[in-house]
Amino acid sequence: MNLAQIEKISKALADQTRLKIYEQIASHEGVHCCALVEMRGVTPATVSHHLKVLSQAGLIECRREGQFVLNMVNPEVLEEFTKSVGALGHKPKK
Repeated sequence: MNLAQIEKISKALADQTRLKIYEQIASHEGVHCCALVEMRGVTPATVSHHLKVLSQAGLIECRREGQFVLNMVNPEVLEEFTKSVGALGHKPKK
């Protein structure tokens, strides 16, 4: 994972509301947008914005199911992010 991708994921998870939304999605096999609005007590537009940022970072995948959108975590991205951040401290100095 390159530094630009690490930065994008870090920024996505740095926002408190986004992190809580990510936690909610990660604690279930999939969460619909309307459930996130109810759980977080924020507007649908706010949830939509945060989901877009998480999706662009590759942390979640969104799948349409009829009139609803199911949001699921992408565990491979978080695993690669964790390994990449851990490796940052072990790179040889020039």
